[in-house]
Amino acid sequence: MTTSPTGPTGPTPPPSSAPTAPTDSPSAPAGTGTGTATGTPGGAPRYVPDPRLCNSDLAPAAERKWGAYSIFALWMSDTHAISNYAFAASLFVLGLPPWEVFLSLLAGVCILQWLMNRMGHAGHRTGVPFPVLARASWGVYGANIPAMLRAIMAVAWYGIQTWLASKALVLLALQISPGLESLDTGGFLGQTRLGWISFLVMWGAQAVLLTRGMEFIRKVQDIATGPVVWIVMLVLAAWLLVEAGGDISLTKSVTGLSTGEQFHESAIAVSLTVTTFLTLVLNYADFARFTPDHRAYRRGNLWGLPVNFTAFAVAAVLMTAGTVSVFGEAISDPVEVIHRIDNPWVTVIGAISFMIATIGINVVANFVSPAYDFANLLPKYLDFKRGGMVTALLAIVVLPWKLYSTPVIIQYFLGGLGAFLGPMVAVLLVDYYLIRRGRIDVEALFTAEESGAYHFRRGVNPDAMIAFVPSAAVSAVLALVPAFSAVAPFAWVFGLLTAGGIYYVRSRARREEGPLEDELIPAGYAAAAPEAESVP
Repeated sequence: MTTSPTGPTGPTPPPSSAPTAPTDSPSAPAGTGTGTATGTPGGAPRYVPDPRLCNSDLAPAAERKWGAYSIFALWMSDTHAISNYAFAASLFVLGLPPWEVFLSLLAGVCILQWLMNRMGHAGHRTGVPFPVLARASWGVYGANIPAMLRAIMAVAWYGIQTWLASKALVLLALQISPGLESLDTGGFLGQTRLGWISFLVMWGAQAVLLTRGMEFIRKVQDIATGPVVWIVMLVLAAWLLVEAGGDISLTKSVTGLSTGEQFHESAIAVSLTVTTFLTLVLNYADFARFTPDHRAYRRGNLWGLPVNFTAFAVAAVLMTAGTVSVFGEAISDPVEVIHRIDNPWVTVIGAISFMIATIGINVVANFVSPAYDFANLLPKYLDFKRGGMVTALLAIVVLPWKLYSTPVIIQYFLGGLGAFLGPMVAVLLVDYYLIRRGRIDVEALFTAEESGAYHFRRGVNPDAMIAFVPSAAVSAVLALVPAFSAVAPFAWVFGLLTAGGIYYVRSRARREEGPLEDELIPAGYAAAAPEAESVP
C-alpha cells in the first residue's frame, strides 16, 4: 500500500468485497501495491495482518460518514464543556480585560486549526487511528509509548469531566428532592455520599453510551451534545445582561495589570488555548480517518474552532463579567451561576444541559483516543469498546476531584501535559511532512516482520526516542518547576521545536524526494483484519 505519484486521472475500482475509498482525489495507479488486503489489480498484499498489531477497529476505516457538520459537531461537543468555560473565565479573573481575552483565544484557535488540518491530512489519507499512524515514526511497537502517554492524559480528563458533570447532578438532585441534603455530608476520599452516588451514576450512564461504537457517537454528537449547550449559554448570558442593566464592561478587568503584564498574560492565554486541545491534535487522525474527503475536516475545523470556540469564549467571558455586576464577584463556574439564580426550572434545565455537554466532551476527547490506545497495546484481546471500558474504570481510580481544584492548578496541569504533547506532535508531523513527504506504506503498519518498513530496531525507532526523551524532560522541568513558572505555559512550544529539530536532523538521511503526495490510500485492511478475541 505504498503511495506513488499520481498516475491515471481516475481511481482504480476496488473489488466488490472491499470497501470503496473516498473519491475526492485520485488513487494510486494499479500495480503499485495500493490494493486492498483481499487483492486488487495491483496483486496480493505483501504482508498478512499480524494479530499482535491489528484488529477490525485498528484497520483502515471501511466507512467514511463524518462530513463537515459531524466534525463541526465534534468541536461543539469538545469546546462546550464546564472546564473550557472555567478556562476562558479564569483569564478574565486573572486580570485580562474581555477584549484581550477574545483576541488571545482567537489567535490560539487559529493555530489549532492549522495543526488540526495538518494532522487531519494524514488521518484521512491512511484511514488509521493515531496509535497506528504513530507506528510510521515510532515503530510498530514503539508507537505504544506516545499512545500510552496520551491514554494516561485522557483517563485523567475523563475522570475530571465526569466529576464536573456529577456536580451538576448533585445540584439537580437537591433541587428536586431537598431531603437528599442529609447525604451531602460525610463521605470519604474527598467526596460526600451524594457526591459519590452522582459520580457513579454519571460514570455508568456514559459507560452504557460508550459501548455503542463510533457511528453511534457521531449520531449523538450531531443531534444532542453539540448544539444543546449553546441554547443554555445564550439564555444565561441574556439573563445576566438584563439583570446587570446592560452594564457589562468589555474593557475593565477584575484586577488591574500593567501593559507589560497584560502582554504576558495574553501570550499565556494563546499558549494555553493551544495546550488545552493539544491532546486532540495528537489523536485527530482518530476522527479524520472517517471523513469522506479533505474538505470535510477542513470545513468542520473552520466552523468548529475559530468560529464556534471564539463565540463560546465570548459568551463565557461576558457571563463572568456579568456576574461581577449582578452578584458582586466574578464567578467562573457556570453551575454556580445557575445555583445563584435560585430558580427551580433554571436549575433543572441548566444542570441537565451541562451534564449532556460533559458527556459530549468525554466521548470525543477522553474516550475515543484511549479506547484506540489500549486496543493498540493488546489488539488481540482489546478492541475499541473494551479499551474504552478500561479507560472508564481507571478514571475512578485517579480520584479526579483531587486534580481539579482551582484555575491555577488547571493551568499548571495543562502546562505539564504540553511538556509531553509538544514533542510527540512534532515527531509525527515532521516524519509525515518533512521526512516521508506523505508516503506511508499502510500494509507495513500491520506487520512485525523485520523486513517491514517500520520495524526499525526491534519495533522501535531510536530517532523518535532520542528526539522525544530530552525534549520532554526539559519541557517538563520548564512546566513544573516553580522557578520557571513564568515560562511554564510555553513549555510545549520548546518541546515541539526541539523534538522536531532533533528528529529531522537524525532522520533526514532517509528523507523522501519529490512533492508531498495528496492522493488517498484506500482502506485496505478492513476486510481482512481479525476481530479481537475474548480474554482467556
